[in-house]
Amino acid sequence: MANDCDVAVIGAGHNGLVCATYLAKAGLKVKVFERRGVVGGAAVTEEFSPGFRNSICAYTVSLLNKKVVDDLDLYAHGLQLIERPLSNFLPTDDGGYLKAHANADKMKAEVARHSAHDAEHLADYEATISRLANVLKSFILETPPNVGGGVSDLWRLWKTGKRFYGMSIEDQRDFADIMTLSAVEFLDRWFESDPVKALFAFDGVVGNFASPYMAGTAYVLLHHCFGDIMKNPGAWGHAIGGMGAITQAMADAARVEGVGIETSAPVARVETDGGKVCGLVLEDGREITARAVAANTHPKLLFDKLVSKDVVPLDFLKRIDNFKSVSGTFRMNIALSELPDFKCLPGTNQSEHHTAGIIMAPSIAYMERAYRDAMDFGWSKKPIVEMLIPSTIDPTLAPKDQHVASLFCQHFDPKLSMGRSWDDHRDDAAQVIINLVTSHAPNFKASILGTQILSPLDLEREFGLVGGDIFHGSLGVNQLFSMRPTLGHADYRMPVRGLYLCGSGAHPGGGVTGAPGHNAAREILKDL
Repeated sequence: MANDCDVAVIGAGHNGLVCATYLAKAGLKVKVFERRGVVGGAAVTEEFSPGFRNSICAYTVSLLNKKVVDDLDLYAHGLQLIERPLSNFLPTDDGGYLKAHANADKMKAEVARHSAHDAEHLADYEATISRLANVLKSFILETPPNVGGGVSDLWRLWKTGKRFYGMSIEDQRDFADIMTLSAVEFLDRWFESDPVKALFAFDGVVGNFASPYMAGTAYVLLHHCFGDIMKNPGAWGHAIGGMGAITQAMADAARVEGVGIETSAPVARVETDGGKVCGLVLEDGREITARAVAANTHPKLLFDKLVSKDVVPLDFLKRIDNFKSVSGTFRMNIALSELPDFKCLPGTNQSEHHTAGIIMAPSIAYMERAYRDAMDFGWSKKPIVEMLIPSTIDPTLAPKDQHVASLFCQHFDPKLSMGRSWDDHRDDAAQVIINLVTSHAPNFKASILGTQILSPLDLEREFGLVGGDIFHGSLGVNQLFSMRPTLGHADYRMPVRGLYLCGSGAHPGGGVTGAPGHNAAREILKDL
């Protein structure tokens, strides 16, 4: 009997759609099955309050891979990307502020207001980050070599080593440092000013349940800097229509290639026969036969819920069970009657700082306290908050003269102590966040027309982000490249023949990149 499809894809998040489209472009018959009622996974735009739409989970774009965009012709499918007019804006402890500009001269002048020393060292820091980001970027679309693998893995290992050998000794040293040091240790080499260090250190803790003093946070900082989709490399921007516009364009590209996409079609289990994948069973009882299955799910969900433990090696199951997945993230979407009136830059008329990523974390010490609070109590008394107001550059999201705000907040422990549940404390934590923003912009609380609150538990239940982890697994050095999700299975092939991991739990990890889907498709095509 003929198969229903060549490849069945679990999950219509962005990586699942990318993987499916590449497979279909190569001539395979592909079907995608999505649990939620819409495509997009965590990259979706939805109405959360009457008349107000926003990027509900993922909320800003930079890491989206340019090759993926070009190969899928996403601009022809309606994708529009706009770089933020101002990169970032950080209110400081002394009532002032620090603006981050894409323009080098403006940025140097702004940093000089806080420290002449830091302004003099800024160019060297940015050049170092640029060089290291280029090294990282060169591996994004590569399949990592499997330790103990065959000839193809030896070849990939040789190419990897050759690339490092071709770097200058100083770049090798810097790369070794950024992979292992804390964000603070790395930044201290260039900067002395609290606001300047906080501005850059934020990228080391965003989506990362960690102190900025913890080893490995320097790499997370770098991970947020390899984007090249905007005019200025590493810059962040907005998709007109929100992040869902990206995945809608991907879904359109997939359908053009003949991919069948079903929503409200949760998968119950992956079917195997003789140790090999033979298809899926949906929760409605339908059986879908396939030569292969590509899972755009968190590795823990895949092996805890969907694959029989009888066909998976015990040592692999233990590794997945210990796969660290926690980012300390709390998300809120807010409908506003007017723009925030910041104490440090008063006024509700739209200004450039309203278009920026607004970082409310003025110092390294502040970030450290936020982490310690979460470890001791469950959530930060004064959280780290990044606020974006995308309606300042995208009027499609809110009624005229009103706005939507995304609040990305840390740190909030996904596992509360003493038997407490986020279902009982969601509103308490949300109030702490609202009060924190209001301490910077006194009109904020009174301007709120509607809210959507997503605790770490909500993020797990609604989007499959285990532990609320936006990266499908922490970006620690032991969970990167050939060790993601674990040694021996970094090539997207799981330890069941015909089963592949095409989501962010695989290399290169989290962020709206499309790279795991691109890379997994390449390996599936080799096998099929």
